[in-house]
Amino acid sequence: MHVTHLSLADFRSYTRAEVPLAPGVTAFLGPNGQGKTNLVEAVGYLATLGSHRVSADAPLVRQGAERAVVRAVVRQDEREQRIELELNPGRANRARINRSSQVRPRDVLGILRTVLFAPEDLTLVKGDPGERRRFVDELVTARAPRMAGVRSDYERVLKQRNSLLKSAAMARRHGGRGVDLSTLDVWDQHLARVGAELLAQRLDLLAVLGPLADKAYERLAPGGGPVALAYRGPVTGASREELYAGLVAALGEARKQEIERGVTLVGPHRDDVLLRLGELPAKGYASHGESWSFALALRLAAYELLKSEGHEPVLVLDDVFAELDARRRARLAELVAPAEQVLVTAAVPEDVPQVLSGARFAVADGEVAPL
Repeated sequence: MHVTHLSLADFRSYTRAEVPLAPGVTAFLGPNGQGKTNLVEAVGYLATLGSHRVSADAPLVRQGAERAVVRAVVRQDEREQRIELELNPGRANRARINRSSQVRPRDVLGILRTVLFAPEDLTLVKGDPGERRRFVDELVTARAPRMAGVRSDYERVLKQRNSLLKSAAMARRHGGRGVDLSTLDVWDQHLARVGAELLAQRLDLLAVLGPLADKAYERLAPGGGPVALAYRGPVTGASREELYAGLVAALGEARKQEIERGVTLVGPHRDDVLLRLGELPAKGYASHGESWSFALALRLAAYELLKSEGHEPVLVLDDVFAELDARRRARLAELVAPAEQVLVTAAVPEDVPQVLSGARFAVADGEVAPL
């Protein structure tokens, strides 16, 4: 899989940009703040419907513009598909596949798959549980695009349930009439049903991702492991039915406390992934270099998993080599070089290891030009 053309209109710093791409390595070079990351961010958005830098779409639209448009031509084997996303902050986004406008944005998922390496990856190890949940859920969706709908359904049910709990908590605090909580059982069942599907997918993913991460870590830092991934949450089970029953029971046990606090305290939105290095949790115990190796190993494992399932993703390395010491830089470059397509951003050519030779573009003042 690779992108053969990227087109931007009013996306970030670009009024217009047309970038031809090819298999192999393509490096975007230029000083910081010139728009290199904006290019690979657009590629990532087409793959995930989200940015690795911001949580909302508004910052992605060029200042003064009403909307932004990102287009790409994606080739897999002998098939080409054209995908387009129109970003409309405050309104519904629109999508096209091969010029057909009768699709939802999430229908684009699965056409292009990417694995992104970025300086922000360090938060996978050192950051809050939300960073690890996001990593897992994006990979779950990359494997099975239908999970975008499941995640959306979960967020919708969670929002409705939280609204009911918040109203009940406020009524209690102000001594008013109690809120009718008769529908809470129904919301519990909805949350447990959708949550069980999300939990099952997460658990299945970690079961296959863990050994791949351990292997990748050994290649990046020989003798430094082993590493392991473990799911951390109050509900366990070998089947969706067991996970559903466990969630219903856990919600029942937490109900009194949830009504007091006005928020849902049990569910996949509260869980975490424990990253273990040797016998200790990586968070709080791993050195800076070990944390970087672990984060890189997670991304490499994601790449190997998607590739093994027949969907080799585009690799995106956004200014990551400048963050690494010479040893990790060389090892990472050697591991990603054989990929079908690698997109790299760097401030200076010297930041791109020699093994990653290929096309070069200069990025400056909103312009992208071949070198």
